[in-house]
Amino acid sequence: MGAVALKNSVYVLPRSEGSVEDFQWVRGEIVESGGDATIVDANLVDGLSDAEAETLFRKARDADYDVVAEQARALTKPSRSKLTNEKREALEADIVRLERRISEIGAIDFFEASGRERAASVIRDLRNRLEPAEFLPGPSFVGRESYRRRVWVTRAGIHVDRIASAWLIRRFIDAEATFKFVPAKGYVPEPNELRFDMFEAEFSHEGDLCTFEVLCLRMALEEPGLRALADVIHDIDLKDAKFARPETAGVAAQIAGIALLHRDDDARLAQGSALFEQLLAYYSHKKEDRPPRAATPAKKRRQ
Repeated sequence: MGAVALKNSVYVLPRSEGSVEDFQWVRGEIVESGGDATIVDANLVDGLSDAEAETLFRKARDADYDVVAEQARALTKPSRSKLTNEKREALEADIVRLERRISEIGAIDFFEASGRERAASVIRDLRNRLEPAEFLPGPSFVGRESYRRRVWVTRAGIHVDRIASAWLIRRFIDAEATFKFVPAKGYVPEPNELRFDMFEAEFSHEGDLCTFEVLCLRMALEEPGLRALADVIHDIDLKDAKFARPETAGVAAQIAGIALLHRDDDARLAQGSALFEQLLAYYSHKKEDRPPRAATPAKKRRQ
């Protein structure tokens, strides 16, 4: 069902015909077993805001997606030359199972948790190892001029990676960029649109890289401070403490505060852009950047 607990005996779902039917089904079972239950159509008045309730749902689904991602990482990373047909078939079955599990979680992911793209990225990377894809020249080999005066599209409800990526696009790639925030599922891009950090996007997670890191690599961005900033964004978005910079928790708290105060994506982008501009100034002044990762041609990934 995807309900989350507000109290020990209070569970909530977003209001829809499907959720009401699900609750009625559960209530029927409780009553048949000799218990009692009441379904209430309620509005949050005090004690918990709509944004905080949505955060509870996203955290619950992020936890589900993280389990899938860990299961995918635990699978043997195959080499095509070493896999027997039997092992290949077993691995294919595991990948299909994980892809099916992501779809199941997606059915109860009412507020488009960011963990879906992270988990899907790990599975795509695993499948590409199973079936090596054709290498195509990435955008960095075409030149940034081809990516100017575009409409850049991403999932609504932007958080750290999408906020940072949008700031990066406007700051270093496309100063005249227009942004469009759309539902995560079923969006069909129009001419002159480029998608980022969403399903089948031109720029999204690749392997263990978040979208911000992918944009830096594929656009060959090496400006001072970006590498350190990418470390922070990576750890907040992927939650893997890979770089463990001491300031990461503080930046994560500021991003969470922006999301709680502003439900409008344009407002989140404006506030987040100011934050990332300040962080870039700090990191570039410290001059502590590690050398940027070597850019490699982007794989054509199966979605």
